[in-house]
Amino acid sequence: MDYDLTLTKTLTRAVEQFGHKEIVTKLDDGSYHRYTFEDAYERICQLAHALDEYGLERGDRVSVMAVNHYRHYELYYGPSCSGRSIHMTNHRLPEEHLIEIINEAEDRLLFVDPAFVETIESVADDLETVEQYVVLDDSVPETSLSPVTDYESFIGGHPTEYDWPDLDEETECGICYTSGTTGLPKGAAYSHRGLYLLSMSYGAKDSFGVCEQDVILPVVPMFHVNGWCLPYSGTLYGSSFVLPGSHTDLESVEEMIRDEGVTLAAAVPTIWTEMATYIDENPAADISTLDRILTGGSSPPPAIMRRFEAEFDAPIIQGYGMTEASPHLVNTLVTTEVQELPEEEQYDLRTKPGQPTPGVELRLRDQNGDPVPHDGESTGEIQARSPWVIDEYFARPGATQESFTEDVPRSEAAGELEDSSSRRWFKTGDIGTIDEYGYLEVVDRLDDVIKSGGEWISSVELENELMAHEAVAEATVVSVDHERWQERPVAYVVTTDDVTEDDLRDHLLERFPKWWLPDLFLFADDIPRTSTGKYDKQSLRTTFHDEHGSLPTDEATLEGTPEQD
Repeated sequence: MDYDLTLTKTLTRAVEQFGHKEIVTKLDDGSYHRYTFEDAYERICQLAHALDEYGLERGDRVSVMAVNHYRHYELYYGPSCSGRSIHMTNHRLPEEHLIEIINEAEDRLLFVDPAFVETIESVADDLETVEQYVVLDDSVPETSLSPVTDYESFIGGHPTEYDWPDLDEETECGICYTSGTTGLPKGAAYSHRGLYLLSMSYGAKDSFGVCEQDVILPVVPMFHVNGWCLPYSGTLYGSSFVLPGSHTDLESVEEMIRDEGVTLAAAVPTIWTEMATYIDENPAADISTLDRILTGGSSPPPAIMRRFEAEFDAPIIQGYGMTEASPHLVNTLVTTEVQELPEEEQYDLRTKPGQPTPGVELRLRDQNGDPVPHDGESTGEIQARSPWVIDEYFARPGATQESFTEDVPRSEAAGELEDSSSRRWFKTGDIGTIDEYGYLEVVDRLDDVIKSGGEWISSVELENELMAHEAVAEATVVSVDHERWQERPVAYVVTTDDVTEDDLRDHLLERFPKWWLPDLFLFADDIPRTSTGKYDKQSLRTTFHDEHGSLPTDEATLEGTPEQD
C-alpha cells in the first residue's frame, strides 16, 4: 500500500495502544512530574494549534534549547507532526556557532529552558530570524528577551484534538547540527521516513530490542541527535520513559533506575565507568532492574563491559553512529558463529562496535578509493549508506561535495551517467577495520589518527588500553608536532590512585610496540570535553602547542620511533 512512514503514526500508535503508559520527569526541585501518553498527546495537539495560531508555515523550523523533560518531548512531536521541523539546539556550543546555526536554519520560534535564558540573551541581538521566544515553564523569568511568553500560556486554551495533515514521508521533521570541533557545525536534516525506519530497527532483537515492556532512561541529551532516537523508538513500541531533566549526576541516575524500574538506560561510556565506582562507594546502590545499557561516542573499557554483565546482568551494547546517521549505524551483536568461539575471543569481538544494523550498508575504502579487505587488520575509511543517513548537508554544498562519494557506472549504450540516487555513500571520516565475522572496529578519526614517521598510530587503541589500567579513570591521546617524526602521541591521563609514567609505559608495552608509546604522559584533574561529551582533542592540541610548541628531537622518547623499535 501507499503508506507514508511518518512520526505522526508513531505518536498515534502509542496513544491508541499504550495510552496509559507513563512519561516521568525529574523536575529541578527533585520532585517528579508524571503523565501518560494520552496526557502528552492532548498537550501536543494544543502545541500544534498554537503553532497554527502563531502563523508558522509548513516547513518552518523552531529551535529548542532544553534538557530532557516532558515539555521537550512534546516539542519532538508537535512541530514535526503538523508539518514543521524541530531544530535540536545544543546549548553547549560556542556563541558564534549558536548564532550561525540558528540563523542558517532560519528558526522563527525559539523554545528555551529557564536555565538557558542567559545563553540566548547573549546572542539574541544577532539572531536574524527568531520572532518569538517561549520559555519552557509556567512563567517567564526576568529577561531582556522580547517578545517572550511562557510555554503553558503559549499552548493553553487550545483544543486537545488535532486534525493531523497527511504528510509526505520525505518531509523534513528535524534538523541537528554537528558539534563543529573541526570548523563550523554542519546541519543534518532528517525526514519522517528516515526516523520512522530507524525507530523500527531499534525494536529488532539483534539491534537494541526496544519493546513495550521497557522503561527507558535517556541520560544522553535529547538535543544530541534525536536523543539517540530513543524518544521516537520508545514511543513507537509503547515503552515508558523516565526523563532526568537536569539531574544527570550519578546519585540521581542510580535513584531513577532503582525507584522507577528502568530496564534500558543510555549514556556515554564515562557515565558507566563512573557508575561502577559509585556503586563500589555506595553499597546501597541498586541498578538490578537494568536489562541492558546503550552507549556510544567511544568504546567503553573492556573491564567495565565485563563487570556490568557479570555483576549486574546488564550487558553494555555499543552503538556506532553520528549526527549524519540520525545517529545509528552499528551495534554489538554476538552471532551464533561467534558464540562457538572461546569466551576470551568472544569478549575481544564484543569490545568492537559490532555489525551494521539491518538497513545499513558499510564498506571500507583506502586513500585511493579502492576496496579494503575484511581481514580485521587492513584499515580504510568507513563509508555508509542507509535510509536514515542524510544525502547532503543543509545549505552547505561545499561540505556535501567533500563528504559524499558516488559509485556511478556509465551506461554502455548511452555513455551517460546512470541515476546515482542508490549509489551514494557517506564518507564518515572514521578509520576502521572489518574482520572475518563482519565486525567493525573504529581505529580512529581521520583527524585524530597519528601519523608518525610515515606510520599510523591509533589514538583510540592507546586510550582504551590506558583506561584498562586499574589506576586510570580517564585518558585521551592526541597528536602533537614533532621536529623529526612529523607527529607523535601525547597522553592526558586522570588517575584514581598513585601511578607513574613508567607504570603506564610498561602497561602499554604489553600490547603495543615501543614506537606507539606516547612521548609524554600529562596528568590532569580532568580532561576537557566537547559539547557532546567527547574528549576535546582539538582543544588539547591547541593548548599543547601554545604551551610547548612542537616536541623537539632531544626531548622525545626516541626509542619509540618506528626505525628503532
